[in-house]
Amino acid sequence: MPIQTSITTVAQAPADAALLAVPFGEDLAPRVELPVPVTPLLEHYQAKGEAGEIVEVPVVRGDAVGRVLLYGVGDGSAAALRKAGAAVARRAKGRDALSVVLPDGARAAFVEGALLAAYTFRIGENGSGAVAAIEFAGEDAEAEVARGRAIAGAVALARDLANTPSSEKNPEWLAERALEQLAEDGPQGRTSARVWDEDALRSGGFGGILAVGQGSVSPPRLIQLSYEPADAPERRARGERIEHYVLVGKGITYDTGGLSLKPTENMKFMKTDMAGGAVVIAVLGALAGLGAPVRVTGLIAAAENSFSGSAQRPGDVITQYGGRTVEVLNTDAEGRLVMADALAYADAELDPDLMVDIATLTGAIGIALGKGLGALFASDDGLAASLDEAGEASGERLWRMPLIDDYVPALESAVADLANIEAGSAYGAGSITAALFLREFTGGRPWAHLDIAGVGRSTADEGLLTKGATGFGVRLLLEWLTGRPGR
Repeated sequence: MPIQTSITTVAQAPADAALLAVPFGEDLAPRVELPVPVTPLLEHYQAKGEAGEIVEVPVVRGDAVGRVLLYGVGDGSAAALRKAGAAVARRAKGRDALSVVLPDGARAAFVEGALLAAYTFRIGENGSGAVAAIEFAGEDAEAEVARGRAIAGAVALARDLANTPSSEKNPEWLAERALEQLAEDGPQGRTSARVWDEDALRSGGFGGILAVGQGSVSPPRLIQLSYEPADAPERRARGERIEHYVLVGKGITYDTGGLSLKPTENMKFMKTDMAGGAVVIAVLGALAGLGAPVRVTGLIAAAENSFSGSAQRPGDVITQYGGRTVEVLNTDAEGRLVMADALAYADAELDPDLMVDIATLTGAIGIALGKGLGALFASDDGLAASLDEAGEASGERLWRMPLIDDYVPALESAVADLANIEAGSAYGAGSITAALFLREFTGGRPWAHLDIAGVGRSTADEGLLTKGATGFGVRLLLEWLTGRPGR
């Protein structure tokens, strides 16, 4: 479900608001007149103005009692203001309305934090929900509020897609939702789409996607979403070259592991195994509104990895798009098989300047990096640096992992060009060997792989996150593609 909290923007907050949030900075100087001495009040609470810190003050509102929330903004950075926005929105949970005096600086980041903390996903009766309405007050704040709202809305879409139960969600459903996100051609960009059904995948030679999906009653799909800037024809007419980026997302709508069946505990949350695909859908849906200056194609390789009499078996050999053969030693290493098809197709048919894929690919990366960092593998240092910078600016931080060529023999097969996992146990490093497998299908183009298995799901309502899918990667990729550092 989209973010339910309604948003308005005004120049000044009403003085009589029942719930009013006002920032105070490192000098502890609040920007509202209170019926109590301000400095002693803040000293009493030992308030330091740290990001996310809130001092709640009761005030008279006629015959009623209102509340003023004095909130800290820390150093005023985008990261601090996201944290502050989230804290304010969480304090207003269950309220009808909240008026917020926006801080100076990265206002879009504050709006992102507030709206993402207000996100909920629930089937059935709602419990104590998010604040119903937020009024953001600040001079000339409309553009920043609009950007924050657009980015938070894209993250919410990715969360919704991943949180939807797989009793409803299958590859066809995902393709339908993707098509719904295409914006009408507008002043900032144009979008288009193509979907391969099972027959088209077979005639096109997408052997990896077909093999993973063949055990399910729900046939697989390959979804292509395309965006280009509205001024692309004029730029081409001037002889200007428009860079073309391809995003590839893993769209496994449910992952049982196939015949290499997962344990029950590992299977419980596999409805979110298409989180990477959800990120790509959300990003492509937001680009026209944000006016990205580059051409972007999104590919979502969608399949349900199930077990049945028709499922692929350990030991099968499949032919990926482009003709390379792969021995399937473990059917639970399926994400790399569908993504290999998409990467090979992008290399052969789309001629991109670079490719970035995103996937909940390996459990090993969660052990390596925990829940706070996404993994970045890259064949190009410049691409790696730009993604890392976007991660820092957006609050979705990455940690670069090595592509160790000495581990390439782990992918050797006695009967095929490659094996989908290491046959023995000499190398380990499951996340690295998975990335090396994907690299084989990139045609030597500049490429990056984002493994978000550790950060794609949250187990707690905390900060910007709620239990369930996080939408990790949406803010990062939008920051990177729209070319606006900071905020």
